[in-house]
Amino acid sequence: MHEATLMRLEYDKLKEQLIGYTVSPAGRILAERHLPSIEARQIQAWLSETEEASALLAAGASVPLSAMEGIDPFLALLGKGRIYVEQELEQLQTWLASVMQMRRYMASKRAIAPIIASYADSMHDCPQLREELTRCIRYGSLTDQASASLAEIRRHRYAVEDKISRKMEASLSKYKSALQEPIVSKRSGRLVIAVKRELRKQVPGTVWDESASGQTLFVEPIDVADLQVELRQWEAEEERERTVILSGLSDLADAHEAELRLNLEAMASFDFIMARGKLSRSYDGKSFQLTDEPLISLTQARHPLLGPSAVPLDVELGTSWSQLIITGPNTGGKTATLKTIGLLALLAQSGLLVPAKEGSRFGIFHTIIADLGDGQSLEQSLSTFSSHIRVLREMLESAEPRSLLLLDELAAGTDPGEGIALSIAVLEELQQKGALTAATTHFNEIKQYASRTRGCMNARMAFDPRTLLPLYQLIIGEAGESQAFAIARRYGLPERVMQRAEQLAVNRQQVIMLNPDDVAVHTEHSSEAHTEADVKNSSKKQEGAGKSALQTFQAGDAVWIYPLKRLGIVFRPADARGEVIVQVQGRKLAFNRKRLKLSISREELYPGEDYDMSIVFDTKENRKLRKQLSRKHVEGLVIEMEPEAFE
Repeated sequence: MHEATLMRLEYDKLKEQLIGYTVSPAGRILAERHLPSIEARQIQAWLSETEEASALLAAGASVPLSAMEGIDPFLALLGKGRIYVEQELEQLQTWLASVMQMRRYMASKRAIAPIIASYADSMHDCPQLREELTRCIRYGSLTDQASASLAEIRRHRYAVEDKISRKMEASLSKYKSALQEPIVSKRSGRLVIAVKRELRKQVPGTVWDESASGQTLFVEPIDVADLQVELRQWEAEEERERTVILSGLSDLADAHEAELRLNLEAMASFDFIMARGKLSRSYDGKSFQLTDEPLISLTQARHPLLGPSAVPLDVELGTSWSQLIITGPNTGGKTATLKTIGLLALLAQSGLLVPAKEGSRFGIFHTIIADLGDGQSLEQSLSTFSSHIRVLREMLESAEPRSLLLLDELAAGTDPGEGIALSIAVLEELQQKGALTAATTHFNEIKQYASRTRGCMNARMAFDPRTLLPLYQLIIGEAGESQAFAIARRYGLPERVMQRAEQLAVNRQQVIMLNPDDVAVHTEHSSEAHTEADVKNSSKKQEGAGKSALQTFQAGDAVWIYPLKRLGIVFRPADARGEVIVQVQGRKLAFNRKRLKLSISREELYPGEDYDMSIVFDTKENRKLRKQLSRKHVEGLVIEMEPEAFE
């Protein structure tokens, strides 16, 4: 997969969460190495494991995973003749106990998770080794039951230690007047008493140390010297026996090397599989259908990093169309939609559940490339446009039917005219190569390309015109508007600036001369007067073109409205002044026919000349009332019509 795309789609953030859900070093390594696959069998195997892990967790099960502390370095030294210490062998004993517990647990959950449970069949709890370790080691030390010789040696050692202790207590009383303080301490492994230097001759024995000031000598009384020599001998015997026992246990562990390594792999797999289940449940992931065809069909999909408050998304790509052009306002969720599509595709090919309704479908993509953000780089001296071009080149080189390409802000970063032309050319090339493409844009020309191109579909992000807030809903089949003016007003741009911007937008089809005189006129007169003057000037300029160039429209024609940059339906043809009434989103607006362009004629839109146009222009309630009145007179039945007031 394209490494930069994994970062742009925030796959790395979810991978960090996945790593955080592991409990063992070996499981963590598997999570760190995990990447999306392009092999259907591998993906399906991962997915089945994740589904079963999620089912186990949903059943409230507490899976007995092992942290496997110290097991990795232990197994790394197996077979090399090393003698392990008690702490290492005790860790092995604890781990073997957890292996036995996991085997029992999985056997009891075979009905819920048959695939995962079968993995436990390959595990070995090594009963002989485990029982020996349990018998010989407890709390990090060898037990007296480890061997008969060790028990005998310890009995002698304990007896000698007891004699020494009693002798030392007697010495404290016997030499009380010569002592610096009445305590027994240890120096160089010997029990000693603290004697004043000037009274040294009163305490016969061996001096093993002295204080920093030299005023205190630490003396081993002669009464215990022989006993302490005997104690050292028994301790040496115990150490030799300890080495023999640990060597035997280490050899026994070496003999089970193959089983222990299989256990490590199985326990690491269980840890990794359960981590995938935990991650999938953290964002309410559901199972999906993996298809042979390269397509994406999502129902109620959410971005996994946005939480449950994210607005669900319904989107298709690769079914009836291979290109989806998404439009709508800034901050409306266009980029988030691209990220959701791309990230969920990556999750699917990673064998993870996806936050979408069950029944969603994913094909397998060999290449996923996303171009999100401006991509500027001071180090590489890349502009926004240059960075886009580099990614576009990679897309064109990689494009094929199993490519998923995500382009944010087509035609951005350069001259709009050239950028639009380049974007359409790229879209055409990508479609010819069969790649699945989802792109966002603000440009009407690209929206028109989508509306007239087979295999390409418009979609828009919903926007509430009353609250001026985005709704973050994707509506397929419609082109959206940027809503720049509404958003600018919401963020407090001066009204005078906004009125001038709207005036310039209405007159965009005319040649506007922004000289000092124009600015003065705009300052002195209202926007309405200025607009009227512009229209008159425009009419005069176009008079020489002849009446034959003017289009004629009939009720029901779909027309492109240049000032609004959207389609509308002709309600009333042009009057003597050339004013056409057009219905746009339930409103009837008046436009000069020069501001309109025929998009689809009535004959193509509606069946037959006698088609009832009231279905288009009248309300459902009024149509019902008219139908009743056409049959018979109904007392008190009134159809109320608003006065014809066209904006």
